[in-house]
Amino acid sequence: MLNVMVVDDEERIRIGIEKILSKYPGELHIAGSYSNGLEALVGMSEMKQGELDVIITDIEMPVMDGLKFIEQAKFKMPETFIIVLSGYNDFEYARQSLRGGAADYLLKPMDKSEVFRLLGLCEQKKQAARGDSDKRIPSPGYAASGIENGAVEQIKRLIEKEYNRNLELKYIAQKVGFNASYLSKIFSLGTGETITDYINRVRIDKAKQFLLDHPGLKVYEIAHLAGYGDKIYFQKLFKKMTGLTPREFRDHDVLPDEGE
Repeated sequence: MLNVMVVDDEERIRIGIEKILSKYPGELHIAGSYSNGLEALVGMSEMKQGELDVIITDIEMPVMDGLKFIEQAKFKMPETFIIVLSGYNDFEYARQSLRGGAADYLLKPMDKSEVFRLLGLCEQKKQAARGDSDKRIPSPGYAASGIENGAVEQIKRLIEKEYNRNLELKYIAQKVGFNASYLSKIFSLGTGETITDYINRVRIDKAKQFLLDHPGLKVYEIAHLAGYGDKIYFQKLFKKMTGLTPREFRDHDVLPDEGE
């Protein structure tokens, strides 16, 4: 069971986060929902060590901002796994939050698959601390089958993390540390698709998540969040890869909650 605290000054965002968290496939309990860091610290003061596993917090909040909150929360509960929510203009704040003890940061609006991945890591860490050695987290960045497979996996992780930025092959090659043409070759051989095809697949998958998780966002906003500056190109590519326009997909795939 993961005990998760949500901290954001906008009530609609807190409600949205809690709705997304309710779909987490593991056991999860909302341990508190607060509008600023000071309120959250008061809530933490009523908890014992081990009663809070994860904090998902905004950065810019009144009374006490996220940076000060993270510093004091880590002092009070050092083992707590903190995920920061950051706007596009808050990258420097996000970097400061990582230096302050946050485990990772996510861009708003929250990407369900990314937060679920981080919650899964936290859950594995919690299990490992209890001595469940068969559930330890594998060491990232290393592939037992060799350097080339390791490079392919590194490219995948980079794309899945930075899908919304301009992922030129030159940039990817610099990040991974290999020649660009060599990377293209080993990626195609290892996956059966080009790096560009993989980027588009990841981006369209993210766009589908955003369409369903954030029905209030417009199509051009979804395109921007998924890494496409051209709305028309995004719509054509989305239709080509899914058989539906973004609007048709949103209308077609909205299903009632279980139990309704």
